[in-house]
Amino acid sequence: MWQFVLGVIFVAVAIIVFLGLRIVQQSEVIIIERLGKYNRTLTSGVNIVWPVIEKPREITWRYVLEEVGGRKQIRFKQKTKIDLRETMYDFPKQNVITKDNVTIQINALLYFQIIDPVKAVYEIENLPEAIEKLTQTTLRNVIGELELDESLSSRDTINTRLRSILDDAANKWGVKVNRVELQDITPPADIMDAMEKQMRAERDRRAAVLEAEGKREAKVLEAEGIRESEIRRAQGERQSSILRAEGQAEAKVKAAQAEAEAIRLIADALGSVNDEPINYLIAIKYIEALQEMVGGEDTKTVYMPFEATGILSALGGIKEMLSQKQAE
Repeated sequence: MWQFVLGVIFVAVAIIVFLGLRIVQQSEVIIIERLGKYNRTLTSGVNIVWPVIEKPREITWRYVLEEVGGRKQIRFKQKTKIDLRETMYDFPKQNVITKDNVTIQINALLYFQIIDPVKAVYEIENLPEAIEKLTQTTLRNVIGELELDESLSSRDTINTRLRSILDDAANKWGVKVNRVELQDITPPADIMDAMEKQMRAERDRRAAVLEAEGKREAKVLEAEGIRESEIRRAQGERQSSILRAEGQAEAKVKAAQAEAEAIRLIADALGSVNDEPINYLIAIKYIEALQEMVGGEDTKTVYMPFEATGILSALGGIKEMLSQKQAE
């Protein structure tokens, strides 16, 4: 009899252990209630609960199912294990009105993490739906304060403001909002056409401005090149004139020195200090000029001035002076 009792006790214990055994995976927890009241939180590993009197508390979780054709369906499911890993929610597109009364469609991505599972279970009834509705309303409020151009060009600012507002609101639910990303911002078709025309006109304007600036820069560079060339040519001509003048001056100085030397030698040879050397040089110059006048192949008519006869008469005087010098 006692063996039967032991067998029943063994079977009962085995059933209790089997029913009360809970294996919790890593990064998951289970909220245990005893007689409907929170008792403890089961962490990862092997845990034992008392059947009947202790029961896991369920939590609503959000799933996205992708159907044929790429269409996504959102499903909510009750589960006893709470995932502590970072979770991503891809919210469907919603219509949002900007400050300048333009209706746009926005698709947002939300990344959050449960840091206090007890608050996530007892502070909010349906946590995923609450986060979704809070994100949608916050997004409408933020976009409603911005104009269309600001909404399209200030995604980082919008993401930062959304994350800050959502994190403060979801903090009492035991949720940490890590970041919010705006996946798509789609304006109406007519607005997109107007924006495209505006962008095309802006690109054409920039192209015209760049082309005009390029032509202006080319003309400036060309003018600077011409000016530099003129300056260099003027400097070259100036330097050439200076060198030519210096050469002519030096040649005249050399010629004058040579003539002075010739006069000195003639004076020494004649041994006189009167005008006899001067008369001699004048006669020599006159003869050289006369040779140039009558030289050449063409027949020329030479007109000799009357005063030149006086110069020619000096030739006889030169001859007499040379004869006297030789006689001495």
